[in-house]
Amino acid sequence: MFEKLRERGFDIAIRNHAGAILSVDFPEIADELEAALLSVSIPAEELIKSGGGEAQSTQRLRRALYDAGWPKHNFSFRLIVDGVETVANSHEIDHVRRAGGGTVACEIEWNNKDPFYDRDLENFQRLHAQSAISVGVLITRGASLQDGLLGMVERCIQKHGFIDEAEMVATLEMKDRTTRQRQSVQRLVDQQVPFAHAFARHFVSDKFGQATTHWRKLEDRINRGVGNPCPLLLIGLPASVIVE
Repeated sequence: MFEKLRERGFDIAIRNHAGAILSVDFPEIADELEAALLSVSIPAEELIKSGGGEAQSTQRLRRALYDAGWPKHNFSFRLIVDGVETVANSHEIDHVRRAGGGTVACEIEWNNKDPFYDRDLENFQRLHAQSAISVGVLITRGASLQDGLLGMVERCIQKHGFIDEAEMVATLEMKDRTTRQRQSVQRLVDQQVPFAHAFARHFVSDKFGQATTHWRKLEDRINRGVGNPCPLLLIGLPASVIVE
């Protein structure tokens, strides 16, 4: 399954028979998901741009899934014993696709703190235990994308010829950074480090650091069994989705 994604460099991990379930019970849903992912294209400038909401790259992927019939959904549970409610909770899932054979749930973690993986996987586990979902899908930054971010950001700055952060804020609609962040870059520039490299080094460390959501952090959870026994499909967006 997902050979087109593998050819494009996507990281793919399948756990607890998710592949068999998708291929037999949900082949059309698997095709929809693959088509949405193959349509992902992120200009390098969007790695640097920031704002008060979700990244534009994530918004486009969400819209592709919404258009394919994967809406957001809030699962609610109530346990009532002798007319008395003893347990009540809910789990909001980014995208849910229902079919005759069951339900597929999908979460997207483009750039969050890595403990969000625990939340997502444990939600999948609880929903599967209640027969609310058949498969859980988690999409995140892949290993090649994570490893390539420093070079991508540096080349983007070089392409535009930026020589200071003020120019970047004006051109890219980038959020003005803190004094500490600007001073860290300036210290490297004062040591004759080119601005593009100095900025990329600190920016990537601050925004896309090792404690954020990326493939290796997700692998850590999966290797520890977080989310078991829910059938899981894990997908990492590759460096090839970035347009430089």
